[in-house]
Amino acid sequence: MVRMLKWILPAVFIFVGVSGKTQVDANALIKKVSATIDKVNNYEASGKMKTNVTFLKVPESVVKIYFKKPNKLKIKNEKGISFVPKGAVSINLSNIINGGKYTALDAGTDKIGNILVRVIKLLPEDDNADVVLSTVYIDEANLVIKKAKTTTRENGSYQLEMTYGKYIAYGLPDKIIFTFNTKDYKLPKGVTFDFDDGAAVKKTTPETLKKNQGMAEITFDSYIINKGVPDTVF
Repeated sequence: MVRMLKWILPAVFIFVGVSGKTQVDANALIKKVSATIDKVNNYEASGKMKTNVTFLKVPESVVKIYFKKPNKLKIKNEKGISFVPKGAVSINLSNIINGGKYTALDAGTDKIGNILVRVIKLLPEDDNADVVLSTVYIDEANLVIKKAKTTTRENGSYQLEMTYGKYIAYGLPDKIIFTFNTKDYKLPKGVTFDFDDGAAVKKTTPETLKKNQGMAEITFDSYIINKGVPDTVF
C-alpha cells in the first residue's frame, strides 16, 4: 500500500491542479499518438544492439526484431546471449499506451534536446495491473513518444528514449535506448558473464548485479512494415 501511495499521490496532486479541459486535451493527444502507432500491424526490423551493464563485457550484436499485434515481440540475437530484462517487451510502445484502460493526467511540458514535449502520466484503472505508472513525453508536432518512464510491480522500473527519422510517420524509431536496473533482471540458472573492474577478470552472478544499472541500445537499419510475420517466429 505504501508503495502504491508513493506513485499515486503525486498524480492526484497533478489532477487537482489542472482544469477539465486540460484533461480532455491529454486524452485526445494520447488517442492521436495511439492512431499513429496503430498504423503498424506487424514488422520485421534489422539492427544492432549494444548492451552496457557496469563491469560486464557484452559484445555488440546484430539483431532481428519481430513485432505482431497486439503484443508479440521477439528479439533474436545472432551473436550469442542478449542481456535484456523481461521488461524489454515494452520497447513496443503500443504496450504502454494501448495496454488497457487508464486515466491520462496532464503534467505540463518539458524539453528533450530542443524539442518541447507534453508530459502525460498514465494511471491504470485496474488496481492489479502490472504497470503502476507510466509517464510519456510526447512530441506534439509529429505525434510520437520521445521518452517513456514505466514503473511495474514485477519487472521493476525502466525508461525508453526514442530517436526518429525515416519511419516517424509509423511511430517507429531509428534508435531506442532502454535503461533498466540490473537487479530486476534474473540471469538464467548457471549462467555467468565475464567482467573486468580494471584490475582482474572476475565472474558475476545475480548477487553482484543488484546495485548496477543497465542499458540496451538498439539502432535500427531497416523495417519491413505490415508484410506479415508468422506466429512461429514468436
